[in-house]
Amino acid sequence: MLPFVSLIIPTYQREAVLRATLRDALWQDYPTYDVIVVDQTAVHEPETEAMLAELSAAGKLTWLRVDWASLPRARNVGIRQATGEIVVFVDDDVQMPPDFLARHARHYQNLEIGAIAGRVLDRLKLADDPDRRIEQLPPAANDPAIAWYHLDLVHTVKPQRVLSARGCNMSFRRSLFTQHHLWFDERFRGSAVREESDVCLRLRTTGLVIWYDPEAWLVHLGEETGGCHDLSTRSPRYQISFYHNHFWLGFKNLTPAQCLRFFAKLFDCHVLGNPPCNKGGHLLKVMTRLFFYLLGLLAAMGTALLAKMSELRSGRSLL
Repeated sequence: MLPFVSLIIPTYQREAVLRATLRDALWQDYPTYDVIVVDQTAVHEPETEAMLAELSAAGKLTWLRVDWASLPRARNVGIRQATGEIVVFVDDDVQMPPDFLARHARHYQNLEIGAIAGRVLDRLKLADDPDRRIEQLPPAANDPAIAWYHLDLVHTVKPQRVLSARGCNMSFRRSLFTQHHLWFDERFRGSAVREESDVCLRLRTTGLVIWYDPEAWLVHLGEETGGCHDLSTRSPRYQISFYHNHFWLGFKNLTPAQCLRFFAKLFDCHVLGNPPCNKGGHLLKVMTRLFFYLLGLLAAMGTALLAKMSELRSGRSLL
């Protein structure tokens, strides 16, 4: 018997592309599922507002309006609202085939599987290298210190066990959150980069695995505004949050030796601009990125200190 599925769509400042995503969500060829929209947009275009109101009134989706913007918090709100045995997360700028939910749900008859990572047909990355095909991910893709620079869920075509999913196409057993307390960490800031990596790394403590299924695919449009791009990628706040989130992921989940390797790779790729980041190597640009790298490190150390203080007050570990 197929499990009941809750499809959760956090959204922020998206309009036409959100409407298209919702149409795909409601046209799924799957017998038992519901759709939950966690809406962080203060004011929608009239057409989007009318569509959401009509679908909500008809009981075709649950429309949760909130007055803040945080992707991990939106995911947690969606999980708490969900009734499905399985929760599926997609972004608000994706295209899904009609059998998308079925391809996720079919795996959960295997009790060893805790999460499914679906293939992300990212139009920008595919345009850069349209002919690339990966059969087996390299061993480095399962190394928590450097996996993030080798885990390619765009070009990989063979099913296999993976370390993490991508946030725009992933599903979990809801019991991981309600019983094992693997909630999304709302301390991941800004674009919330690495928030899904954090959950996936902590999932390992349950003994369950993450399985990659390239047939559970969707198209990620990668809209330049809205969604996680609520902050300009050139803004100081965005840059600091980007590095903060990487350092925070390491502090929470990695050993000291793994942290050193992770932070060194972060420096090599994002500060020096070496592959696979391939950023400009002009000295001024490198020094600017180094400045934000150090500010992000200090910010993450502050987050870790606050977490430790909270732990001492409550008498239990929050990390």
